Formats: sequence, C-alpha cells, structure tokens
Amino acid sequence: MRPRPRPGFDRTTAAAGVSAQFDQDATSYDRLVGANPGYHDHLRLSARRLGLPDGGAGAVLLDVGCGTGLSTAALVETYPQARVVAVDASAEMLARAREKSWPDTVRFVHARAEDMHAALAAEGLEGPFDGLLAAYLVRNLPDRDAGVAVLVDHLAPGAPIAVHEYSVADSAYARGVWSAVCWAVIIPLGWRVTGDAALYRYLWRSVLAFDGLGRLEQRLRDAGLREVHTRPVDGWQRGIVHTVLGRR
Repeated sequence: MRPRPRPGFDRTTAAAGVSAQFDQDATSYDRLVGANPGYHDHLRLSARRLGLPDGGAGAVLLDVGCGTGLSTAALVETYPQARVVAVDASAEMLARAREKSWPDTVRFVHARAEDMHAALAAEGLEGPFDGLLAAYLVRNLPDRDAGVAVLVDHLAPGAPIAVHEYSVADSAYARGVWSAVCWAVIIPLGWRVTGDAALYRYLWRSVLAFDGLGRLEQRLRDAGLREVHTRPVDGWQRGIVHTVLGRR
C-alpha cells in the first residue's frame, strides 16, 4: 500500500491544472469509470436524494462539473420532467457529453464553476435553479470556499444541493482501502488505457488531501446552506464516497 501524499503535494496548483488533464483523458473517461462497480448507481442515488417531486416537473436543475454527462444522465433519468443545465470546465469532456443523445431539455455550457455566472448569463440561463448536483467537483476547486459560494448563489431560496464526493480524511480504514484500490486497480488501469496515469495519481492524492466530512459540511454551512447532513453509498465505496446534502 502506498503512503498518504507527502506534505509537498500542492493541492491548489494541481487543482488549477486538472481541467487540462481531463481534456487529455476525455475519450477514455467513460470506459474507465464504467469499470467501477456502483459508479452510475451512486450518481443516481445522489440525484434522488435531492428529493424533487413529480419527476422534477417545472424545475430547472444545475449540474456543475458534469464531465462527459454521466451525472447529467443521472439527473435526466431521475427527473425526466425537469430541464437540466450542465456545466464543465473541460472542453473535451463537454465535447464527449454533447456527442450523446439527449432530450431537448438539456443544455451544456463550458465554464469553470467559479466563472459560470457570466457564462450562464450569456446563454440566457442565469437561474436561480431549483436544485443542484455537484459530483466530484468541490475537491477539484482551486478555491473551495469561493467555488462553493458560487454554487449556493445559483440556488433559489429553499432549493436543495447534493455534493457527491470522496471523503476519507476521518477514517484510517477508508484511507487504506482507497490507497489499495488506487494502486492495485485505478492507476494501473488508467495507465493501460491512456498511456499516462497522471490524472489517476492526482485522483489518489487529491482524495487523501481533501476535507473530512465535518469540514466539508461546515464549508457548506459557512456558504449559507441549512439542513446540511451526509448520507452514505453502498458497496466498496461505503465510507469513501458520500452524498452531502443541504438546502439554501
């Protein structure tokens, strides 16, 4: 098992460059995550936990950090009556998303989370939004507090948010399982498929360096959310991946 990242891991610098790494690996991303048992089910679970009634009828939802559209698909499947605006900072990941078949209720926008207000306004999609899903996003924000504040600012009063994210800092067992899986499966598979495992080494390091659940929940409260609480997922990722929920 590999050790935790050394103190020299510069999380802010690494996060600032992660969009370029996603651009590089966009064509293989769906294939790699598809090998992860429960990946799609867990996204749908977090989408359901938004708790919107009537299949999302009349709602406009925001999917921030949509990547190749896997979280977008979870929202569309869970809330077929809603409109969905999906945002990502990686142009190549968005290109893969747009190649897929979508209902005309889905729109994609290229923007960093921190800059999406202007990008959404340019598309006539300012919001506020009736629900927000942020899957594997907050960990990758260079300035987490500023990024979370932007997410909250796009929610309508009372609207729910689901932050679907890794967090292992509070559990030695979870850290051990995460490192073992990364070095036995995720990093070697990333290398085999793409010829460059940099993105997957970053994934390992960034998860170990990320907030514990208490710290993440407090970030959301500090940004103005209420009713903040965490719910688990099942399978091998129990204790590793979580849905952190709140309401504006």
